[in-house]
Amino acid sequence: MPTTSFTEQELDNIYAFAVQLGKNAGKLLLDIAQSRWKGEETQKVAEKDSSVDIVTKADEVDVEVFIKTSISQKYPDHAFVGEESYSRGPSRHYLISDSTPTWCVDPLDGTVNYTHMFPMFCVSIAFVVGGRPVIGVVSAPLLGQLFTACRGRGAWLNETHRLPLLRDPTIPPLPAGAPTGCVFSCEWGKDRKDHPHGNLYRKVESFLNMAAELGGRGGKGGMVHGVRSLGSATMDLAYTAMGAFDIWWEGGCWEWDVAAGIAILQEAGGLITTANPPEDPSTAQIEDVGLGSRLYLAIRPAGPSATESGREGQERTVREVWRRVRNLDYDRPGT
Repeated sequence: MPTTSFTEQELDNIYAFAVQLGKNAGKLLLDIAQSRWKGEETQKVAEKDSSVDIVTKADEVDVEVFIKTSISQKYPDHAFVGEESYSRGPSRHYLISDSTPTWCVDPLDGTVNYTHMFPMFCVSIAFVVGGRPVIGVVSAPLLGQLFTACRGRGAWLNETHRLPLLRDPTIPPLPAGAPTGCVFSCEWGKDRKDHPHGNLYRKVESFLNMAAELGGRGGKGGMVHGVRSLGSATMDLAYTAMGAFDIWWEGGCWEWDVAAGIAILQEAGGLITTANPPEDPSTAQIEDVGLGSRLYLAIRPAGPSATESGREGQERTVREVWRRVRNLDYDRPGT
């Protein structure tokens, strides 16, 4: 079902509802966090697939139930996919239907951060139509940051600052030698298997390539300005949309990890494609990544330079990243 299945007024109403829902859910999450940090309530933490893949009671019950109930009361014909309800369910097939408008929600992205009182955690709410996220709301309550976007209506921080946040009178182009001069965002991920051909080793090699001096690593050294790990894919995407990060590269994410962030990034003018390099990075077509691919490479919004358009600069950067990273192997159980 394309976006045009909704009138402009209907989409505006859904967007307004989603923004308020994000505010309310963020406040609920912050209230729970503050009560636990004050010792008023014991935080219960359980492992899922590993000791770094955890869930808290706030994640598992309170916030997701609040969001799901609010949506079902307002839009009973819409489908709902939430991280914790999916994790407890039996199905492992593709999640988002192309034919049914679907809310895709992570009630707490950055659970490890949350349990350690590191402020990079958030509530993530996306509205997906025709398999594409058209509305994204990300509430990071401890930071006081609310990222919002709706297709054709711009992307915003705290409803007042349009994304990307400008460092110059115009949106700056990507550096001519990118990834040199860029801030590179990535995550260690939850796959920590100590295997030389596993995802952890492939990521480490890719990180080294991106960070090493120019000419190093057999010519793959990218000498990025810095490497950052926020511990939240949603926040990584929001900060790329904002322009704080130039590049985000990751594998292993699920739909709820990225749907809202993709909506915000694309509406801000960013590019998102697959993380895995093609056989020939210099000539391969650069296409938008599917929501369920689990492999993502995002480039911030970029303005034109004297020699190329903003899109050309983004695509050039994609190809240079592809030259330096290894293929990651993340499948979808049940497919």
